[in-house]
Amino acid sequence: MTQQELLNEFLSLPAEAQRQVIDFIAFLRQRYAVVEPASQSPDFDLINDSFIGMWSDRQDLADSTDWVRGVRENEWSKSHD
Repeated sequence: MTQQELLNEFLSLPAEAQRQVIDFIAFLRQRYAVVEPASQSPDFDLINDSFIGMWSDRQDLADSTDWVRGVRENEWSKSHD
């Protein structure tokens, strides 16, 4: 089918059917959109950033699982009268 034949077929459809075709094309464009990978690395250096490891000297955070568990127990066990 040529592009002109396809266009003629589309134009021969009722207005509601044409809207459905347009919606379906939009759906397919979104579903099969090509995601371009980032071509450049970020402008920051996480390895040498002072934010990373800023709490490394805190003894209460040495085991983050225990710390979260303790915070949850403390906060969730409070009475909310």
